[in-house]
Amino acid sequence: QVQVVESGGGLVQPGGSLRLSCTASGSIFSSSVMAWYRQAPGKEREWIAKIYPNGSPDYADSVEGRFTISRNIRRNTVYLQMNNLNPDDTAVYLCASSGSRGMFWGQGTQVTVSS
Repeated sequence: QVQVVESGGGLVQPGGSLRLSCTASGSIFSSSVMAWYRQAPGKEREWIAKIYPNGSPDYADSVEGRFTISRNIRRNTVYLQMNNLNPDDTAVYLCASSGSRGMFWGQGTQVTVSS
């Protein structure tokens, strides 16, 4: 079974930055679509970014220009660089891997943006 583990969340002030990491073990990472989602209290889970097997990224309008998704194939790791954070970015951030074995989710990492 594919295991997906996120890390890097925490408390940051408005305008600050964080970098999240997601490692997907037991998968053919280079052939998988890796994606980031977030879920804020009282709201539905929102897709925010993904990276295709060819390395091409895609972003939701809410994070376009502020967040950057990237990957290290040899480390089976995808990153989400988050800049210029605001309180509306507060949420649990989740990583998902989609490939030949199916779709797998991590447990999430909390990001809190507050003064």
